[in-house]
Amino acid sequence: MTCIKPGSREYPLVVAALFLGGFVTFANLYSTQTILPTLVRQFHVTPVVGSLSVSLTTGALAVCMLVTPVFSDRAGRRVVMTVSLAATGAFSLLAALAPSFGTLLVLRFLQGAVLAGFPAIAMGYIGEVIHPGSLGRVMGIYIGGTSIGGMTGRFMVGALTDLFSWHVALVVLGVLSMVISFYFGRMLPPATGVAPAPFSLARAAAAIFYHLKDPALLGLYAVGFILMGGFVSMFNYVGFLLMAPPYHLSQTLIGFIYIVYLGGTFSSAWVGRLADRLPRSLVLAAAVISMGAGATVTLAPLLVVKILGLVLFAAGFFAGHSVASGWVNKRATINKSQASSLYLFFYYLGSSVIGSAGGLFWSRFGWPGVIANIDGVLVLAVGMAFLTAVLAARHPLWVQEKAGLGENTCR
Repeated sequence: MTCIKPGSREYPLVVAALFLGGFVTFANLYSTQTILPTLVRQFHVTPVVGSLSVSLTTGALAVCMLVTPVFSDRAGRRVVMTVSLAATGAFSLLAALAPSFGTLLVLRFLQGAVLAGFPAIAMGYIGEVIHPGSLGRVMGIYIGGTSIGGMTGRFMVGALTDLFSWHVALVVLGVLSMVISFYFGRMLPPATGVAPAPFSLARAAAAIFYHLKDPALLGLYAVGFILMGGFVSMFNYVGFLLMAPPYHLSQTLIGFIYIVYLGGTFSSAWVGRLADRLPRSLVLAAAVISMGAGATVTLAPLLVVKILGLVLFAAGFFAGHSVASGWVNKRATINKSQASSLYLFFYYLGSSVIGSAGGLFWSRFGWPGVIANIDGVLVLAVGMAFLTAVLAARHPLWVQEKAGLGENTCR
Protein backbone atom coordinates (compact mmCIF):
# COMPACT_ATOMS: atom_id res chain seq x y z
CA MET A 1 0.00 0.00 0.00
CA THR A 2 1.30 3.46 -0.94
CA CYS A 3 1.36 5.99 1.90
CA ILE A 4 -0.74 9.16 1.66
CA LYS A 5 1.51 12.23 1.76
CA PRO A 6 0.95 16.00 1.87
CA GLY A 7 0.26 17.24 -1.65
CA SER A 8 -1.65 14.13 -2.74
CA ARG A 9 -5.32 14.28 -3.69
CA GLU A 10 -6.37 12.09 -0.75
CA TYR A 11 -4.43 13.97 1.93
CA PRO A 12 -6.83 16.94 2.50
CA LEU A 13 -9.81 14.56 2.43
CA VAL A 14 -8.27 12.36 5.13
CA VAL A 15 -7.33 15.35 7.28
CA ALA A 16 -10.77 16.99 6.99
CA ALA A 17 -12.69 13.76 7.63
CA LEU A 18 -10.62 12.81 10.69
CA PHE A 19 -10.95 16.34 12.06
CA LEU A 20 -14.75 16.11 11.78
CA GLY A 21 -14.81 12.62 13.28
CA GLY A 22 -12.71 13.81 16.22
CA PHE A 23 -15.13 16.71 16.62
CA VAL A 24 -18.15 14.40 16.93
CA THR A 25 -16.30 12.05 19.30
CA PHE A 26 -15.50 14.60 21.99
CA ALA A 27 -18.65 16.67 21.52
CA ASN A 28 -20.79 13.66 22.40
CA LEU A 29 -18.51 11.85 24.82
CA TYR A 30 -18.48 14.75 27.28
CA SER A 31 -21.80 16.36 26.37
CA THR A 32 -23.13 16.04 29.93
CA GLN A 33 -19.97 17.32 31.63
CA THR A 34 -20.80 21.00 31.32
CA ILE A 35 -24.37 20.47 32.59
CA LEU A 36 -23.46 18.28 35.57
CA PRO A 37 -24.67 20.92 38.08
CA THR A 38 -28.00 21.09 36.22
CA LEU A 39 -28.41 17.30 36.19
CA VAL A 40 -27.47 17.08 39.87
CA ARG A 41 -30.18 19.61 40.77
CA GLN A 42 -32.89 18.19 38.50
CA PHE A 43 -32.45 14.53 39.44
CA HIS A 44 -31.48 15.18 43.10
CA VAL A 45 -28.23 13.20 43.02
CA THR A 46 -24.78 13.95 44.46
CA PRO A 47 -21.94 15.33 42.30
CA VAL A 48 -20.16 11.95 42.49
CA VAL A 49 -23.27 10.13 41.22
CA GLY A 50 -23.87 12.85 38.61
CA SER A 51 -20.35 12.35 37.24
CA LEU A 52 -21.36 8.79 36.30
CA SER A 53 -23.05 10.27 33.23
CA VAL A 54 -19.50 10.90 32.03
CA SER A 55 -17.61 8.03 33.67
CA LEU A 56 -19.96 5.25 32.50
CA THR A 57 -19.75 6.53 28.94
CA THR A 58 -15.98 6.56 28.92
CA GLY A 59 -15.86 3.20 30.72
CA ALA A 60 -18.06 1.55 28.08
CA LEU A 61 -15.97 3.17 25.38
CA ALA A 62 -12.75 1.84 26.91
CA VAL A 63 -13.94 -1.76 27.15
CA CYS A 64 -15.63 -1.92 23.74
CA MET A 65 -12.61 -0.45 21.95
CA LEU A 66 -10.75 -3.68 22.62
CA VAL A 67 -13.02 -5.59 20.22
CA THR A 68 -14.05 -2.99 17.62
CA PRO A 69 -10.85 -3.41 15.53
CA VAL A 70 -11.98 -7.01 14.90
CA PHE A 71 -15.13 -5.76 13.19
CA SER A 72 -13.20 -3.14 11.22
CA ASP A 73 -10.82 -5.84 9.96
CA ARG A 74 -13.83 -7.53 8.39
CA ALA A 75 -16.23 -4.72 7.43
CA GLY A 76 -13.64 -2.04 6.66
CA ARG A 77 -12.33 0.94 8.60
CA ARG A 78 -14.51 3.56 6.89
CA VAL A 79 -17.76 1.61 7.31
CA VAL A 80 -17.30 0.96 11.02
CA MET A 81 -16.24 4.54 11.77
CA THR A 82 -19.18 6.00 9.83
CA VAL A 83 -21.75 3.76 11.50
CA SER A 84 -20.21 4.55 14.88
CA LEU A 85 -20.57 8.31 14.40
CA ALA A 86 -24.16 7.99 13.17
CA ALA A 87 -25.18 5.72 16.06
CA THR A 88 -23.55 8.11 18.52
CA GLY A 89 -25.76 10.92 17.25
CA ALA A 90 -28.83 8.68 17.52
CA PHE A 91 -28.10 7.93 21.17
CA SER A 92 -27.83 11.66 21.91
CA LEU A 93 -31.37 12.00 20.59
CA LEU A 94 -32.54 9.13 22.82
CA ALA A 95 -30.73 10.53 25.87
CA ALA A 96 -32.63 13.79 25.41
CA LEU A 97 -35.85 11.86 26.09
CA ALA A 98 -34.60 10.13 29.25
CA PRO A 99 -37.34 10.32 31.94
CA SER A 100 -35.01 9.47 34.84
CA PHE A 101 -31.35 9.66 35.76
CA GLY A 102 -31.09 5.86 35.68
CA THR A 103 -32.38 5.80 32.10
CA LEU A 104 -29.95 8.55 31.17
CA LEU A 105 -27.06 6.50 32.58
CA VAL A 106 -28.10 3.43 30.57
CA LEU A 107 -28.31 5.44 27.35
CA ARG A 108 -24.99 7.15 28.01
CA PHE A 109 -23.39 3.74 28.65
CA LEU A 110 -24.73 2.45 25.32
CA GLN A 111 -23.58 5.62 23.59
CA GLY A 112 -20.06 5.00 24.85
CA ALA A 113 -20.23 1.45 23.51
CA VAL A 114 -21.18 2.50 19.96
CA LEU A 115 -18.77 5.42 20.00
CA ALA A 116 -15.95 2.91 20.51
CA GLY A 117 -16.11 2.19 16.80
CA PHE A 118 -14.42 5.47 15.96
CA PRO A 119 -11.42 6.59 18.09
CA ALA A 120 -9.22 3.49 18.13
CA ILE A 121 -9.87 2.70 14.49
CA ALA A 122 -9.19 6.31 13.51
CA MET A 123 -5.79 6.27 15.19
CA GLY A 124 -4.96 2.92 13.61
CA TYR A 125 -6.17 4.18 10.22
CA ILE A 126 -3.78 7.14 10.47
CA GLY A 127 -0.89 4.77 11.13
CA GLU A 128 -1.89 2.55 8.22
CA VAL A 129 -2.38 5.15 5.47
CA ILE A 130 -0.28 8.21 6.40
CA HIS A 131 3.42 8.42 5.55
CA PRO A 132 5.54 8.03 8.73
CA GLY A 133 7.15 11.42 8.15
CA SER A 134 3.73 13.12 8.48
CA LEU A 135 2.34 10.89 11.21
CA GLY A 136 2.84 13.37 14.05
CA ARG A 137 1.32 16.22 12.04
CA VAL A 138 -1.84 14.31 11.05
CA MET A 139 -2.26 12.86 14.54
CA GLY A 140 -1.98 16.39 15.90
CA ILE A 141 -4.68 17.64 13.51
CA TYR A 142 -6.95 14.77 14.53
CA ILE A 143 -6.40 15.53 18.22
CA GLY A 144 -7.07 19.17 17.38
CA GLY A 145 -10.45 18.09 16.04
CA THR A 146 -11.23 16.40 19.33
CA SER A 147 -10.35 19.60 21.20
CA ILE A 148 -12.61 21.70 18.95
CA GLY A 149 -15.38 19.14 19.42
CA GLY A 150 -14.95 19.14 23.17
CA MET A 151 -15.03 22.94 23.29
CA THR A 152 -17.90 23.46 20.86
CA GLY A 153 -20.00 20.61 22.22
CA ARG A 154 -19.72 21.80 25.81
CA PHE A 155 -20.37 25.43 24.90
CA MET A 156 -23.34 24.56 22.69
CA VAL A 157 -24.89 22.22 25.26
CA GLY A 158 -24.36 24.77 28.06
CA ALA A 159 -25.84 27.68 26.10
CA LEU A 160 -28.84 25.73 24.80
CA THR A 161 -29.49 24.41 28.32
CA ASP A 162 -29.65 27.99 29.61
CA LEU A 163 -31.85 29.15 26.72
CA PHE A 164 -34.16 26.13 26.55
CA SER A 165 -33.29 22.90 28.39
CA TRP A 166 -30.68 20.16 28.40
CA HIS A 167 -33.15 18.03 26.42
CA VAL A 168 -33.11 20.51 23.52
CA ALA A 169 -29.32 20.75 23.76
CA LEU A 170 -28.83 17.00 23.30
CA VAL A 171 -31.30 16.91 20.38
CA VAL A 172 -29.34 19.60 18.52
CA LEU A 173 -26.06 17.79 19.23
CA GLY A 174 -27.50 14.48 18.01
CA VAL A 175 -28.78 15.92 14.73
CA LEU A 176 -25.48 17.70 14.07
CA SER A 177 -23.54 14.49 14.73
CA MET A 178 -25.65 12.48 12.30
CA VAL A 179 -25.20 15.09 9.56
CA ILE A 180 -21.42 15.08 10.06
CA SER A 181 -21.35 11.26 9.96
CA PHE A 182 -22.90 11.39 6.47
CA TYR A 183 -20.20 13.73 5.16
CA PHE A 184 -17.49 11.74 6.94
CA GLY A 185 -18.49 8.57 5.09
CA ARG A 186 -18.34 10.35 1.75
CA MET A 187 -15.01 12.12 2.34
CA LEU A 188 -12.78 9.48 3.91
CA PRO A 189 -10.83 7.28 1.45
CA PRO A 190 -10.87 3.56 2.38
CA ALA A 191 -7.72 1.95 3.77
CA THR A 192 -7.26 0.03 0.52
CA GLY A 193 -4.05 -1.67 1.60
CA VAL A 194 -5.71 -3.47 4.51
CA ALA A 195 -7.22 -6.71 3.29
CA PRO A 196 -10.47 -7.90 4.93
CA ALA A 197 -9.84 -10.53 7.59
CA PRO A 198 -12.20 -13.19 8.95
CA PHE A 199 -13.92 -12.41 12.24
CA SER A 200 -11.73 -13.88 14.96
CA LEU A 201 -11.72 -12.99 18.64
CA ALA A 202 -8.74 -15.30 19.07
CA ARG A 203 -6.75 -13.25 16.56
CA ALA A 204 -7.76 -10.03 18.31
CA ALA A 205 -6.75 -11.45 21.69
CA ALA A 206 -3.39 -12.57 20.28
CA ALA A 207 -2.73 -9.07 18.92
CA ILE A 208 -3.73 -7.44 22.22
CA PHE A 209 -1.54 -9.70 24.35
CA TYR A 210 1.32 -9.23 21.90
CA HIS A 211 1.25 -5.46 22.43
CA LEU A 212 0.83 -5.88 26.19
CA LYS A 213 4.18 -7.66 26.26
CA ASP A 214 5.96 -4.59 24.85
CA PRO A 215 7.37 -2.66 27.86
CA ALA A 216 7.54 0.63 25.95
CA LEU A 217 3.90 0.45 24.89
CA LEU A 218 2.91 -0.32 28.49
CA GLY A 219 4.65 2.89 29.51
CA LEU A 220 2.67 4.87 26.92
CA TYR A 221 -0.57 3.24 28.05
CA ALA A 222 0.18 4.34 31.62
CA VAL A 223 0.81 7.90 30.41
CA GLY A 224 -2.54 7.94 28.56
CA PHE A 225 -4.33 6.64 31.69
CA ILE A 226 -2.91 9.47 33.79
CA LEU A 227 -3.32 12.28 31.24
CA MET A 228 -7.00 11.64 30.60
CA GLY A 229 -7.76 10.99 34.26
CA GLY A 230 -6.27 14.32 35.29
CA PHE A 231 -7.99 16.14 32.43
CA VAL A 232 -11.44 14.82 33.25
CA SER A 233 -10.96 15.49 36.96
CA MET A 234 -10.30 19.14 36.16
CA PHE A 235 -13.31 19.71 33.93
CA ASN A 236 -15.75 17.50 35.82
CA TYR A 237 -15.60 19.73 38.90
CA VAL A 238 -14.50 23.17 37.73
CA GLY A 239 -18.15 23.89 36.88
CA PHE A 240 -19.19 23.30 40.49
CA LEU A 241 -16.43 25.67 41.62
CA LEU A 242 -17.36 28.46 39.23
CA MET A 243 -21.12 28.29 39.79
CA ALA A 244 -20.62 28.64 43.55
CA PRO A 245 -19.67 31.82 45.48
CA PRO A 246 -17.86 34.09 44.86
CA TYR A 247 -18.09 33.52 41.08
CA HIS A 248 -21.78 32.65 40.51
CA LEU A 249 -21.28 31.95 36.79
CA SER A 250 -24.28 30.87 34.71
CA GLN A 251 -24.52 27.65 32.74
CA THR A 252 -23.82 29.58 29.52
CA LEU A 253 -20.72 31.24 30.97
CA ILE A 254 -19.51 27.86 32.23
CA GLY A 255 -19.85 26.66 28.64
CA PHE A 256 -17.71 29.60 27.50
CA ILE A 257 -14.94 28.36 29.80
CA TYR A 258 -14.33 25.51 27.37
CA ILE A 259 -12.96 27.97 24.83
CA VAL A 260 -9.69 27.20 26.61
CA TYR A 261 -9.65 24.08 24.42
CA LEU A 262 -8.45 26.32 21.61
CA GLY A 263 -5.07 26.21 23.31
CA GLY A 264 -5.13 22.47 22.80
CA THR A 265 -6.15 22.81 19.15
CA PHE A 266 -3.00 24.75 18.32
CA SER A 267 -0.66 22.95 20.71
CA SER A 268 -1.58 19.46 19.47
CA ALA A 269 -0.83 20.27 15.82
CA TRP A 270 2.38 22.19 16.62
CA VAL A 271 3.71 19.69 19.14
CA GLY A 272 2.77 16.81 16.84
CA ARG A 273 5.15 18.21 14.21
CA LEU A 274 7.76 18.88 16.89
CA ALA A 275 7.63 15.24 18.00
CA ASP A 276 8.55 14.17 14.47
CA ARG A 277 11.91 15.96 14.91
CA LEU A 278 12.80 15.95 18.64
CA PRO A 279 12.96 13.12 21.22
CA ARG A 280 9.37 12.23 22.02
CA SER A 281 10.11 11.70 25.70
CA LEU A 282 11.28 15.31 26.11
CA VAL A 283 8.32 16.75 24.22
CA LEU A 284 5.89 14.56 26.16
CA ALA A 285 7.41 15.46 29.53
CA ALA A 286 7.26 19.17 28.69
CA ALA A 287 3.57 18.85 27.80
CA VAL A 288 2.76 17.06 31.07
CA ILE A 289 4.68 19.66 33.10
CA SER A 290 2.60 22.35 31.36
CA MET A 291 -0.54 20.55 32.47
CA GLY A 292 0.64 20.49 36.07
CA ALA A 293 1.63 24.15 36.01
CA GLY A 294 -1.76 25.12 34.60
CA ALA A 295 -3.59 23.07 37.23
CA THR A 296 -1.63 24.75 40.02
CA VAL A 297 -2.39 28.23 38.63
CA THR A 298 -6.14 27.56 38.99
CA LEU A 299 -5.68 27.69 42.77
CA ALA A 300 -5.43 31.49 42.46
CA PRO A 301 -8.68 33.17 43.58
CA LEU A 302 -8.84 35.68 40.68
CA LEU A 303 -11.12 34.36 37.92
CA VAL A 304 -9.02 35.58 34.99
CA VAL A 305 -5.97 33.85 36.45
CA LYS A 306 -7.93 30.62 36.84
CA ILE A 307 -8.91 30.79 33.18
CA LEU A 308 -5.30 31.35 32.12
CA GLY A 309 -4.40 28.28 34.16
CA LEU A 310 -7.09 26.28 32.35
CA VAL A 311 -5.69 27.43 28.97
CA LEU A 312 -2.21 26.20 29.91
CA PHE A 313 -3.65 22.98 31.33
CA ALA A 314 -5.67 22.22 28.17
CA ALA A 315 -2.75 23.07 25.88
CA GLY A 316 -0.49 20.70 27.80
CA PHE A 317 -3.06 17.92 27.80
CA PHE A 318 -3.82 17.91 24.09
CA ALA A 319 -0.14 18.27 23.25
CA GLY A 320 0.73 15.32 25.51
CA HIS A 321 -2.07 13.18 24.09
CA SER A 322 -0.94 13.98 20.55
CA VAL A 323 2.65 12.93 21.30
CA ALA A 324 1.72 9.78 23.25
CA SER A 325 -0.80 8.52 20.69
CA GLY A 326 1.56 9.27 17.80
CA TRP A 327 4.33 7.43 19.65
CA VAL A 328 2.09 4.37 19.95
CA ASN A 329 1.56 4.37 16.18
CA LYS A 330 5.28 4.83 15.59
CA ARG A 331 6.19 2.00 17.96
CA ALA A 332 3.66 -0.55 16.67
CA THR A 333 4.40 -1.56 13.08
CA ILE A 334 1.85 -4.40 13.08
CA ASN A 335 -1.80 -4.44 14.14
CA LYS A 336 -1.87 -0.71 14.70
CA SER A 337 -5.61 -0.65 15.41
CA GLN A 338 -5.18 -3.07 18.31
CA ALA A 339 -2.22 -1.07 19.65
CA SER A 340 -4.26 2.13 19.44
CA SER A 341 -7.26 0.40 21.01
CA LEU A 342 -5.18 -0.57 24.00
CA TYR A 343 -3.84 2.96 24.36
CA LEU A 344 -7.36 4.38 24.31
CA PHE A 345 -8.62 1.63 26.61
CA PHE A 346 -6.24 2.80 29.32
CA TYR A 347 -6.80 6.43 28.30
CA TYR A 348 -10.55 6.29 28.86
CA LEU A 349 -10.19 3.94 31.81
CA GLY A 350 -8.19 6.74 33.43
CA SER A 351 -11.09 9.07 32.66
CA SER A 352 -13.48 6.78 34.54
CA VAL A 353 -11.22 5.91 37.47
CA ILE A 354 -9.29 9.11 38.20
CA GLY A 355 -12.16 11.30 36.98
CA SER A 356 -14.62 9.75 39.42
CA ALA A 357 -12.04 9.73 42.22
CA GLY A 358 -11.76 13.48 41.75
CA GLY A 359 -15.29 13.74 43.13
CA LEU A 360 -14.13 12.28 46.44
CA PHE A 361 -11.34 14.88 46.66
CA TRP A 362 -13.83 17.62 45.76
CA SER A 363 -16.35 16.52 48.40
CA ARG A 364 -13.76 16.23 51.16
CA PHE A 365 -11.06 18.80 50.41
CA GLY A 366 -12.65 21.18 47.87
CA TRP A 367 -10.73 22.59 44.91
CA PRO A 368 -7.27 22.33 46.52
CA GLY A 369 -7.90 18.59 46.95
CA VAL A 370 -8.82 18.19 43.27
CA ILE A 371 -5.63 19.98 42.18
CA ALA A 372 -3.45 18.00 44.60
CA ASN A 373 -4.84 14.79 43.10
CA ILE A 374 -4.20 15.97 39.53
CA ASP A 375 -0.68 17.22 40.17
CA GLY A 376 0.18 14.06 42.07
CA VAL A 377 -0.66 11.74 39.18
CA LEU A 378 1.00 14.05 36.63
CA VAL A 379 4.32 13.67 38.45
CA LEU A 380 4.01 9.94 37.74
CA ALA A 381 3.32 10.68 34.06
CA VAL A 382 6.54 12.70 33.71
CA GLY A 383 8.51 9.79 35.12
CA MET A 384 6.74 7.36 32.79
CA ALA A 385 7.63 9.50 29.75
CA PHE A 386 11.35 9.13 30.42
CA LEU A 387 11.03 5.50 31.47
CA THR A 388 9.28 4.73 28.17
CA ALA A 389 12.22 6.18 26.23
CA VAL A 390 14.60 3.93 28.17
CA LEU A 391 12.42 0.86 27.56
CA ALA A 392 12.10 1.66 23.85
CA ALA A 393 15.89 1.91 23.56
CA ARG A 394 16.39 -1.41 25.35
CA HIS A 395 13.84 -3.21 23.15
CA PRO A 396 14.28 -1.50 19.74
CA LEU A 397 13.29 -4.52 17.66
CA TRP A 398 10.29 -5.62 19.71
CA VAL A 399 7.65 -4.86 17.10
CA GLN A 400 9.73 -6.25 14.25
CA GLU A 401 9.64 -9.75 15.72
CA LYS A 402 7.54 -12.22 13.80
CA ALA A 403 4.36 -12.77 15.73
CA GLY A 404 2.30 -14.32 12.94
CA LEU A 405 -0.19 -11.48 13.26
CA GLY A 406 0.24 -9.77 9.91
CA GLU A 407 1.69 -6.42 8.91
CA ASN A 408 -0.35 -3.46 7.75
CA THR A 409 1.91 -0.42 7.52
CA CYS A 410 1.97 1.60 4.31
CA ARG A 411 5.22 2.10 2.40
